Amino acid sequence: MRDSFFLDTNIFIYTFDSRFPQKRNLSRDLVQRALEGKGCISWQVIQEFSHAALHKFARPFPLEELKEYLSTVLFPLCTVWPDDSIFFQTLTVKLETGYSWYDSLIVASALRSGAAILYSEDLQDGKIFRKLRIKNPFLKSIEA
Repeated sequence: MRDSFFLDTNIFIYTFDSRFPQKRNLSRDLVQRALEGKGCISWQVIQEFSHAALHKFARPFPLEELKEYLSTVLFPLCTVWPDDSIFFQTLTVKLETGYSWYDSLIVASALRSGAAILYSEDLQDGKIFRKLRIKNPFLKSIEA
């Protein structure tokens, strides 16, 4: 899927962060493009976002609001679910990159999804791992 992308958890978190309006706007644009069929996520993103929304946000999500967001945004974007092969792929990514376990899991999931780009603030912008390009959308204008 040459024009597809995978979104890391931080993109979703910034959609609710009023402290960084430019990041919030860029993140909202990416999520909207994802919902239009260009992007996807994994179950890990759902877990990490849910934890942050309930425990880390300045105003934690009420449970009903999180349930609605899960139903309308996160679950429709989720194309990668856990199985044994994703964990073995994660070990390979970790061995080859030296990334942390959770960053390796995001990369393995993005590879599994077939996405061309992984949007993440946390990984090395411009790095290409196999056919996956890592891009920090906050460093320069978004291309996809």
